[in-house]
Amino acid sequence: MHVLCHTFATRCIEGGMKSKTLQTILGHSNIGITMNLYVYTTEDERHKEIEMIAVSLKVV
Repeated sequence: MHVLCHTFATRCIEGGMKSKTLQTILGHSNIGITMNLYVYTTEDERHKEIEMIAVSLKVV
């Protein structure tokens, strides 16, 4: 069950949910708990972000 919370948090952030909203939903008193302990970056998300930067810098 606990792993589901981590997956839920990660998917919410990937989907564009504001971190403060997620903090409230999960009931954390500190945003650091939400973002540092519950949200992970996936390989796909890292690649997507790198592509966005490459396009904006006109590297690609």
